[in-house]
Amino acid sequence: MTKTSDIRLTVRTDENNVPEHIDWEAEDTGSKSSTKAVLLSLWDAQEKNTLRIDLWTKEMTVEEMKAFFHQNILTMADTFERATNEGKMAAQMRDFGAYFAEHMLPELK
Repeated sequence: MTKTSDIRLTVRTDENNVPEHIDWEAEDTGSKSSTKAVLLSLWDAQEKNTLRIDLWTKEMTVEEMKAFFHQNILTMADTFERATNEGKMAAQMRDFGAYFAEHMLPELK
């Protein structure tokens, strides 16, 4: 039996199309929340290219963005390892994540 599930993003922008508010909801889990940033990557198999949507609100601070990117680097390493079984390269990605944190997130030292 196949199943369809919707994940919905709603973005409210100002007069210059800068995001002011981002809401998301997942139909399957009933989750619904507001967020300050979204990085969404989609693989276009026909074009063999990544499509992406990068959004953040005016309220997202630079420090929050640095932490968000750090966590995304680590998450991408985990996902890459699960998807490809390339443990050595995933470890290199995690090493870069540590380097990034050392230089961008001094409070983690």
